[in-house]
Amino acid sequence: MLCQFTIRNFKSIRDEMTFDMQATAISEHEDRVIKDKDGELYLPVSAIYGPNGGGKSNVLKALHYMVLKVLRPLYATNDNEEYAISRKKFVIEPFAFSDTTKNEPTEFELFFRTEMAEYRYVLTVKKDVVIYESLDRVKLDTKRRSGLFERNEKSIEMKGTLAKLKVSEDLSETLPLLSYLGITYKKNEVVNDVLKWFGGGIEFLNYGDPIQELAMAVSNSGNVKKLMLDMIREMDLDIMDFRVEEENENWVEIFTKHSVDGYEQELKLEEESSGTRKLFGLLPSIADGLLKGTVLVIDELDAKIHPVLLRHIIMMFNDMSVNQKKAQLIFTSHDLSTMNSDVFRRDEIWFVAKGKSQNTKLYSLVEFKNDKGESVRKDAKFDKQYLEGKYGADPYLRNIIDWRKINA
Repeated sequence: MLCQFTIRNFKSIRDEMTFDMQATAISEHEDRVIKDKDGELYLPVSAIYGPNGGGKSNVLKALHYMVLKVLRPLYATNDNEEYAISRKKFVIEPFAFSDTTKNEPTEFELFFRTEMAEYRYVLTVKKDVVIYESLDRVKLDTKRRSGLFERNEKSIEMKGTLAKLKVSEDLSETLPLLSYLGITYKKNEVVNDVLKWFGGGIEFLNYGDPIQELAMAVSNSGNVKKLMLDMIREMDLDIMDFRVEEENENWVEIFTKHSVDGYEQELKLEEESSGTRKLFGLLPSIADGLLKGTVLVIDELDAKIHPVLLRHIIMMFNDMSVNQKKAQLIFTSHDLSTMNSDVFRRDEIWFVAKGKSQNTKLYSLVEFKNDKGESVRKDAKFDKQYLEGKYGADPYLRNIIDWRKINA
């Protein structure tokens, strides 16, 4: 589970901002939160809204780049196509519209949970060089907090259960210590627990990539297929089934089965509409994520997706009888048909907009206050007030209409 993510000095993000998946103490939809084994409450869904160019994607990219910084060295020599994106070169870019920030490092802080513990991982990077790094944990059964390691430009200190692990004196300044431990001590219980989350506990879905769409659509397991077909039926399509044929180890063919007035016919997926092809790139990961308890991060989830299906997907994550593995869905969106109190809690709705210096600001609906210091009512018309610009992040203007106290 993702608990909290904080970022400073990344692309359009100049100042420190925090994206929080911890449930706040509000009264609406109290049955739609994830209750962990220690009683802590977390959100199954969060949506980020805002104008084009406001910085929505950069919030997700910041999280993605942090994860890639850790994973890339682990997958550098892996020839599996699944890890191709983790091998690609990427650059962590600071906020560009200031001479000060251009020469300062980018700071990441991540809180996440596994079945064993809650971890806090801090990574400070200047371009590609690691300036600072630390890892702490709290065991969920005992609530005992302990440091695991701390690294700065001059020294590395291994702590707690990792104290006996040896680190090379020639550790590259561009290699995260966490990545090094994953390469050198992958059988260590704590190291494995942490990197298992980085490698499989969170997934960044780019369903606009046709090759990736095809790779994801090959999943033909019974449970995944059942959930996929349930979601397809929500769109009232005439697809009643699908099957996958492996042409060779590098290529598969997907066939959809249609029923029209009692007549059945198969089509190749490539013959379907672009919207249907998008569905087959998206739904396997949605279904698989629900069944495994994955954190799914999706930029522009509403693109090419019918609003009815979008609502259905959100509600599946919100329904704890369906979402039994504590899966989470984090996405950006322009779709206002779901921005209402029936679908979301106020702490599940986030906004981005740009300040006077082209710097992205991020804030949640639950923390927003008007001129009188009043919070947004839980029964308010969220979509209507958003269109009116009452939440600061106007959907049609890149900059903030009236930033007031938020732009301090």
